[in-house]
Amino acid sequence: MSGPQRTGRRGKDENRRAVVTGLGVVSPHGVGAEVFWKAVADGTSSLGPVTRDGCEHMPLRVAGEVRGFDATETVEDRYLVQTDRFTHFALAATDLALTDARFGRADVESPYSVGVVTAAGSGGGEFGQRELQNLWGQGSRYVGPYQSIAWFYAASTGQISIRNDFKGPCGVVAADEAGGLDALAHAALTVRGGTDTVVCGATEAPLAPYSIVCQLGYPELSRATQPDLAYRPFTAAACGYAPAEGGAVLVVEEERAARERGAEVRATVAGHAATFTGPARWAQSRAGLARAIEGALAEAGCRPEEVDVVFADALGVPEADRAEALALADALGPHARRVPVTAPKTGTGRAYCAAPVLDVATAVLAMEHGLIPPTPHVLDVCHDLDVVVGRARPAEPRTALVLGRGLMGSNSALVLRQGAAPSADR
Repeated sequence: MSGPQRTGRRGKDENRRAVVTGLGVVSPHGVGAEVFWKAVADGTSSLGPVTRDGCEHMPLRVAGEVRGFDATETVEDRYLVQTDRFTHFALAATDLALTDARFGRADVESPYSVGVVTAAGSGGGEFGQRELQNLWGQGSRYVGPYQSIAWFYAASTGQISIRNDFKGPCGVVAADEAGGLDALAHAALTVRGGTDTVVCGATEAPLAPYSIVCQLGYPELSRATQPDLAYRPFTAAACGYAPAEGGAVLVVEEERAARERGAEVRATVAGHAATFTGPARWAQSRAGLARAIEGALAEAGCRPEEVDVVFADALGVPEADRAEALALADALGPHARRVPVTAPKTGTGRAYCAAPVLDVATAVLAMEHGLIPPTPHVLDVCHDLDVVVGRARPAEPRTALVLGRGLMGSNSALVLRQGAAPSADR
């Protein structure tokens, strides 16, 4: 994985800031940021029965599927045949993000001025399963050459780069579910290091039979059979999480470069920090997550009382939910009881690395629309948190804190500021 390089129009300096200029979303709520936001703001739930072929007899009954997605409408045949569904999502979301940012070929001064960073947890399970079935059912001659790359976690970064001729610093973050936030942080670091534009995000497609079998080893996975009971974090009835597919891609640019080309600055990536507390040690994640929150706030120069909304990790496991609530109290102090907390992912499912990236997209839209979306399926909160439930809450959020934790022990926190952050030289 390559690090930040001076490949943009300007050399490295302390005033370079990473801003979000474009969003592309493919989720169980639908395709596109507008469709996604309407469903999130309305408190819609897109959880439902698992309907993918070969999954009928699996003990996983409820998930967030991306329905009606036709990759042939957005991805050329040459890329379709060599990529998995999770990369199809990534390519489609990238197109949407670039269009949303109004970033075209004319804006690329040099191919080396645009980088790509993605995160992935499940990889190309559907493609890999199909090729392995061909191997054992028909023989090695029936296994395609793209089996060697389509399943790999780096596939989306590589294909986005190749398809768009982006030759700047590229990377792949493998940091469990928190990796989605870490990918955005890596993109911001790359921008501050001299690259003008980074396409970044995460998409997942973990609902193929082989992928589901792998997930069944997670005790945190919900076995509930009813969509409205499958994913209810911060409640006494919490029984785990419902998985999901889909994800989001963002265009992150250096602020001055974005302004020069007339782009709208949607949000500033102000601060990030990450820690590690070990697999399934949910009680210990309290200290690790609190430390990540404190680090992100410090980098952003943000006081706890400045946080206007928290997008919670919201695992849906009682011990983990309690640890998250306590981590917020540790890091934010008395403000933790007052700040609105939301987890819109309960309406889509938890899309592993893509889950916190979808939360980042939601945070940007929430700050723009002056509305904090609710947490579907959650009513009876049993923690000392102001969880937004029932319906969206009108507000004027200017600073959002997005949290992510992984089943293997990663913790990550990201601070977003609405629009362009103030500076001493402006």
